[in-house]
Amino acid sequence: MPADLNDYFKKRRDEEDNDNDSNVPEFMKDFGKKATYIYVLIVIVVLLVIAKPYEIINSGEVGIKVTAGKYDPLPLEPGIHFYIPGIQKIIKVDTKVRIINYKAERDTAFGNVNAGIIEKPAIEVLDARGLPVSIDLTVQYKLNPHGAPQTIATWGLAWEEKIINAVVREVVRNVVGRYKAEELPIKRNEIAKLIESQIREKISQLPNKPVELVAVQLREISLPPKIKEQIERVQIAKQEAERVKYEVERARQEAEKRAALARGEAEAKKIRAQGEADRIMIEAKAKAQANLEIGKSVTPELLKLRQIEVQGKFNEALKQNKDAKIFLTPGGAVPNIWIDAKDKQQSSSISR
Repeated sequence: MPADLNDYFKKRRDEEDNDNDSNVPEFMKDFGKKATYIYVLIVIVVLLVIAKPYEIINSGEVGIKVTAGKYDPLPLEPGIHFYIPGIQKIIKVDTKVRIINYKAERDTAFGNVNAGIIEKPAIEVLDARGLPVSIDLTVQYKLNPHGAPQTIATWGLAWEEKIINAVVREVVRNVVGRYKAEELPIKRNEIAKLIESQIREKISQLPNKPVELVAVQLREISLPPKIKEQIERVQIAKQEAERVKYEVERARQEAEKRAALARGEAEAKKIRAQGEADRIMIEAKAKAQANLEIGKSVTPELLKLRQIEVQGKFNEALKQNKDAKIFLTPGGAVPNIWIDAKDKQQSSSISR
């Protein structure tokens, strides 16, 4: 083929290519380069979703980053934290208040954890005489967030079993084992204080203070049936003794009341008798005083006057009855009597 013809066809193809490029949108011209970046981004997102090289720490939690088996001493605060999969991992631990319930009756299996509540069987203890006693207890505590990495590195994720559970059971057995079973209900408050104080002391002595004890509550002390019966008999006897004591005291008070009423009545009678005696005495003194005054008023002149008056009455009487006999007393201090001599009968008596 002639060279001129080859040049013609080549030029023609170039013109057609230019025409095709002019018909393609501008954003499609660089699509090849952009697609590469998009593919890379998609791959990265897929890897992030599959590998999940991050962890979200919520409030009330801390994270512990572990790199090739080594624990980072600084805890991770709430938020999102990234790590290298296969080399690093993040362990989340709860720092909120947690509870262990030691109880005989359970709604779920022993050791089950639900919303920070762990249920354990009641603590079986032997009293001072070797009798079995069951203790129901509630312990509230929380992990120290600042020392969480070291705590987990030392005690592991089962730190509650190794720290709280072990200490609580040891202290309860030591404290309750000092008492006899029948003493436990009576000294309940004393025992509860000893248990709490000794648990606090033992936990505070642990290195780096891994746990903060919030509260310890002694809920129930379950005694052997024979001890229960014995305590019930003692309680009944005490109640009966209290009842008898009350009845005796009541009888004593009633007797005192009656004695007081009798004393009051006797005192009242005495006061009335004394008043009557005083009245009689006053009247007697008044009469004596009156008689004394009357006696003072009787003078010889008054007696002569009275005698003259009586004599005058006799003279008048003799005028009417001349046969009368008259008896005169010396001095005129006593009545004079005259008698009718005719019929020998007393006809009259004249007072002085």
